[in-house]
Amino acid sequence: MSDLPAPRWRRRVYLAASVALVGALLVTPAPAVATGPDPSSSGSGSDGHVDLGRLAGEETSVVEILLADSAELDKLVATGVDLDHHVSRTESAIVVHAVVTPNEVAALRASGYRLGKVLFTPSDSAQRIAERDATIAAHIAENEALSGNQARRGTQPTSDVKIIRADYYTSGTDQVLSVEAKWAQGQTATDALTVSRDSGPGTAMGSGGTQTISRFVDAGVYLYHRGASTVTARPNYIQITSPTGGVTVVKVNQWLPIPKDNPEGPGYQKDFIASYLTPTELYDRIHQLAKQYPKLAEVVTLPYKTNGYRRKAQTVLGAANADRVAVDSKAWGHEGGNDIAVELANPGAADQALSVSVTGTAIRVSLATDAAGAVTSTAAQVVAALNATAGSLVVAYTYRGSVGDGVVAPAAPTPLTDGLSAPASVSRDPHPVYAIRLGKHRNSSKMGVLAYAQEHAREWVPPLVTLETAERLLRNYGHDRKTRDLLDNLDIWIAPSINPDGGHYSFYDFNSQRKNMTNHCPQTGSADALGRDSWGVDNNRNYTEYSLFDGYSGASSSCTSGTYAGPSELSEPENRNLNWLASRPNIKFSMNLHSSGNYFMWSPGAYSTPDRISAPRPTLGEESFFWGASSRILTSIKRHRNMAVTPARTGPISDVLYSAAGNSGDMLWYKYGIYAWNFEVGTSFQPEWAEAHDETMEFANGLVEMMRVARDFDTDRRRPESDLSVSRSATPGMVDVKFEVSEPAAVFYTLNGRRPTYSSTLYGSAGIREGAETLTVPYGTRINWFSVDAAGNVENKYRPDGRDTNYRKGIAIPPRR
Repeated sequence: MSDLPAPRWRRRVYLAASVALVGALLVTPAPAVATGPDPSSSGSGSDGHVDLGRLAGEETSVVEILLADSAELDKLVATGVDLDHHVSRTESAIVVHAVVTPNEVAALRASGYRLGKVLFTPSDSAQRIAERDATIAAHIAENEALSGNQARRGTQPTSDVKIIRADYYTSGTDQVLSVEAKWAQGQTATDALTVSRDSGPGTAMGSGGTQTISRFVDAGVYLYHRGASTVTARPNYIQITSPTGGVTVVKVNQWLPIPKDNPEGPGYQKDFIASYLTPTELYDRIHQLAKQYPKLAEVVTLPYKTNGYRRKAQTVLGAANADRVAVDSKAWGHEGGNDIAVELANPGAADQALSVSVTGTAIRVSLATDAAGAVTSTAAQVVAALNATAGSLVVAYTYRGSVGDGVVAPAAPTPLTDGLSAPASVSRDPHPVYAIRLGKHRNSSKMGVLAYAQEHAREWVPPLVTLETAERLLRNYGHDRKTRDLLDNLDIWIAPSINPDGGHYSFYDFNSQRKNMTNHCPQTGSADALGRDSWGVDNNRNYTEYSLFDGYSGASSSCTSGTYAGPSELSEPENRNLNWLASRPNIKFSMNLHSSGNYFMWSPGAYSTPDRISAPRPTLGEESFFWGASSRILTSIKRHRNMAVTPARTGPISDVLYSAAGNSGDMLWYKYGIYAWNFEVGTSFQPEWAEAHDETMEFANGLVEMMRVARDFDTDRRRPESDLSVSRSATPGMVDVKFEVSEPAAVFYTLNGRRPTYSSTLYGSAGIREGAETLTVPYGTRINWFSVDAAGNVENKYRPDGRDTNYRKGIAIPPRR
């Protein structure tokens, strides 16, 4: 056993770095257009954010922004612009990617920012949806054709089962048979298929026993039946008899050998994802898996429901801010709000008084006129009249804090709408958030590992990585020893969509949605219908450690910002759910999956400006462990198609990207002592499916490898070894000292002859990405120290909190030349 749990000393001593930085920039917004909001009406947040003027119904593109240096990057982040996770640093510039509408582009240019190439357009998102729909339709058509062909054959001697693969292989001393087959009735019937085996050439069918293979469904579409089982003899032929009587026999193939360095054994099953999946489909899949593997999996409903894929029905009447009238239903759109219509009618006569009539859900405002018959009602007067007479149905207000002194224009009956386009199969109610818990022992007795995705709604690939990983773990358990070791000895939690409301909104309404759907904007701000694509909280800025509320940079107090941190820490149910998951006492490793940018990162993830004071850096031993484990994980990612996450994009978040105050990785690391990584998958949010599929496969490799890292950590009983490296110093009478360790480990030392403990000085790093520090001490200084690795193993069985004297001892004398 380890002598000491790492969290006991992990948070005790830190190294902080600071670099001078210029303060935040207040962006001057572009002038408002006639049909758009007045950006200045929302005001400026204390963090320097000003509404850049995103309008409802505007489409977004991903564009390059060219920056001079890190100071200008921090100024851009402070504006609250919606940034992709991409920062490229060259000798001449820093290039970032921003998700912006035409109005926002104009505001940025007016503020002096240089824009580069357009990288992703609205048509690209539309193509992804069309591609997904076509893929699903093609699978359904194939199933219908298979079923139809069988029906047309009638009583002819043919089978409604097609065996796709039958592979035999050995894994250690185990013999395994893997089978894939397609059944004509698989789209509608849920039966498993039974596979019969012979026991070798010349033996009877069935002599080798039977096994079942299970139905595999993706996005509601049947793909095939699939499964593997251990056998006692190499079969020569297999036979499948379908529930409808069809019979097919095929010869068994010998599976190819697997390279020795591949952690995936022979017959390792993968590639379970065939299209993008909505949150509803993701949740359906994990429920199916738990039902299929009840001894290894269960679905856990997290404690907090979301606020729901729902909105009040709304409209804005009028063209200019002073004469605009905003109207919201009191009922949710799907609960009656969408049935309401408002008319602003010119009575067609002189000297008429303002009046409002309500007939069912039709609201008619008869506007006041003067002696010449001209309309005289102002927006403020119409608002007061609506609230007085139709207040049981709607709430009316002037536009974004305007006094409403403009005369309104007549308007034909205008329906209120919640603007939501998802089919009825997507619930409008507060939505449960689900995680699937995997493992033979799901009682917190084993080391816990957490993977979670879709904090940001528009990131469609990361949820697929988590689902592919769950499929691999469950479907390979019965025949792959390494997979069995993971599920027998780890308690694995996978939450494929932390933010299902935003995820549904991204699929069906606004592809570029980053945040959840909660509208925290006041009526004096952007709570009206024209602001609906700017609402929501950035779930990855709403956590508790080194947040906006602690004075850290990279999040916004503006409700329309892409990085809006919410009204308070953990204000959002999505964030409280993740906090609950992280508080499971046995979880020691986690992976947060995002896109895009091909980054691999860990804490610290935030710094404060203007002096760039970082959240506490990990100790040298912890940083070394992050780097070493990351090397393993990234090697597994590269194995799929030789794509590498570069060293420049690997490291602490605030080093390789930018400050992200209140992110989840920092909460897991600083609050709960969890080794928390962050994937940034691929190079765009919604790539073409062929690319999305490859990204899913390669990053699932990495996620499974992270679980192997956790398992190795849990079984680590090797104690670190360390030594002194002493060299001559440039200062007379002094020497330079470094500690060398056999593995990632922390070193505690004293220079005064005292016995070292966990309260002694912790050997640190020299700075950002610079390795270990150099101690300059007087010649002949007596140094006492010990090392402890990330798993808590202490060098030489030394007990720092006891009275042992078997710590390491040395004298700072350089070797002779």
